[in-house]
Amino acid sequence: MPSMRFAPDCEEQQERLGALLADCSPAALIVYLQGDLGAGKTTLVRGFLRRLGHTGAVKSPTYTLMEPYQIGGRSICHLDLYRLADAGELEYLGVRDLLRHEAVLLIEWPERGEGDLPAADLMVRIEHREQGRDVEISARSAGGERVLRRLQSAQSGG
Repeated sequence: MPSMRFAPDCEEQQERLGALLADCSPAALIVYLQGDLGAGKTTLVRGFLRRLGHTGAVKSPTYTLMEPYQIGGRSICHLDLYRLADAGELEYLGVRDLLRHEAVLLIEWPERGEGDLPAADLMVRIEHREQGRDVEISARSAGGERVLRRLQSAQSGG
């Protein structure tokens, strides 16, 4: 599957990448966010939400597991599955209900929900480097490929 690489040098650039992803995303999209603790997954989500118009705080839903947002008629749900003991617990979060509506699901630690999560449209892998991060965004579906094409066009100024 196709992919793109980015190298944000600071938190602000990581947020800008999230904003760019929001600009290129349809109303329904499933994004898996992978990376170590502190890699910048929530920072990317913060940029995504702020681009859509969210003005409040954006914190990792590590303890709540899920934070829903309604912004400009769009549904966005930020999930952090780090504390999930068993993938079957996703049933209690109502993930299936979320899929009945057009929504963007931004899912941190998706491997904790393996087998019970819907397939990703995009996979975002974030790795630390000496200064900043390495971010790879890869398509996992036809919808994800469309988002990647939009990202490429936006990157090239088109």
